[in-house]
Amino acid sequence: MREIPPDSRSQTATISELLSRGKTLLQGTTPDPRREARLLLRHASGLGDAQIMAFPERQLTAAEAERYLAWVRRRARHEPIAHLLGWRDFRQLSLRVDANTLIPRPETELLVDLALDLMPAGGVRALDLGTGSGAIALCLADERPAWSVSASDESAAALSVARDNAQRLGLKLRLLEGDWFEPVTGERFDLIVSNPPYIPEQDPHLAQGDLPHEPRTALAAGDDGLDDLRRIIREAPAQLTPNGRLMLEHGHDQGPAVRALLDAAGLIEIATHRDLAGRERISTARRGGDTG
Repeated sequence: MREIPPDSRSQTATISELLSRGKTLLQGTTPDPRREARLLLRHASGLGDAQIMAFPERQLTAAEAERYLAWVRRRARHEPIAHLLGWRDFRQLSLRVDANTLIPRPETELLVDLALDLMPAGGVRALDLGTGSGAIALCLADERPAWSVSASDESAAALSVARDNAQRLGLKLRLLEGDWFEPVTGERFDLIVSNPPYIPEQDPHLAQGDLPHEPRTALAAGDDGLDDLRRIIREAPAQLTPNGRLMLEHGHDQGPAVRALLDAAGLIEIATHRDLAGRERISTARRGGDTG
């Protein structure tokens, strides 16, 4: 399709024309270019889906059309939609995200579900390791206001995003900078959750789709993807209260290895839970109670 000159685009660009152009540019980038073109147009214009569908002949302003086409071109280069818009919905929260944080994904919501289901409604000290945008910790703070929720991350830039999200949402969250358990040495928690890096360093998927635009340190962890999971599991028992629980997200094929690591660490009630696609995604375990 012929490129529309910048000086005439805003004078002739209707919703229908812009959607057609966006769909064409996004071919091969996404499995559903039509849906993504409409999503970007909705946010560039401020119009709802009903208005977009009912008035395809409506012309957008120059600023709206230029913003939309700029987003489409960036998306065609595989830049994540969450980075284009600056936010991502996760459960009931809209969270600011940027290139310093992992983009929250739907499968991680299972981790929140399990924490809410398996822990009491009050009196829980919870820790989210590698919090990134704060997605998991903020959902726990929002849905369990009686809990005391802490979150750590070694990235000051990621913690800045999490802090902004907490302040904007009016949620209380203790944010700590440091590598995994380092900032909470000597403390004990009733619940420890984490979505750590778990992709092998040489996995070809790291060069595909949205992943090159996300921080590699939040994605990859050693030759087999288990380096950070090993460390968390090894150190977790000393940070858990008696009967405290550990809940970890991992790769769909890492369930057996993670269960073995949990068992070797002396944890009990080890279980792996499947996501909506039927893949092993979250493993949970409990520290035993005091016996003496």
